[in-house]
Amino acid sequence: MRFIKFLLIFLIFLGVIGYGVYHYGTKFASDKIVETVSTELKNSGEIEEIKNTIESDPELKSFMEEAKTADSSKLPFTTKEEATKVLIQKVGISELNSIREKVQNGSMTKDEVLQEVQGKLTDEEIMALKVIVYKELYK
Repeated sequence: MRFIKFLLIFLIFLGVIGYGVYHYGTKFASDKIVETVSTELKNSGEIEEIKNTIESDPELKSFMEEAKTADSSKLPFTTKEEATKVLIQKVGISELNSIREKVQNGSMTKDEVLQEVQGKLTDEEIMALKVIVYKELYK
């Protein structure tokens, strides 16, 4: 009986530690990714290039225009950190990295990226991402 109690307490303790590592590990990873990407984009001047790409592509422009009129109070998240955490949880770091690599080497189009992300996120989450990207690019 004593062994069963010890085993039960050990399993509960292990579960609590696992949850903590998952919760805080995901938060730590998302904060680090946001910091790194933001710094790289600002230092390299790619933000202007991204703006020009959006402005020159009517489909992307209309996609981003929806963010202007979105009601932020109804969105599931409103910060870059929260968005990154949701993306990591729903898409996964390895999948996000794979998408990034495919886009960089030209083997994945914007339509394929949108299709991939839309398959894993809800409409509200996609709208929240649009609003965050819009605020970051045009603030």
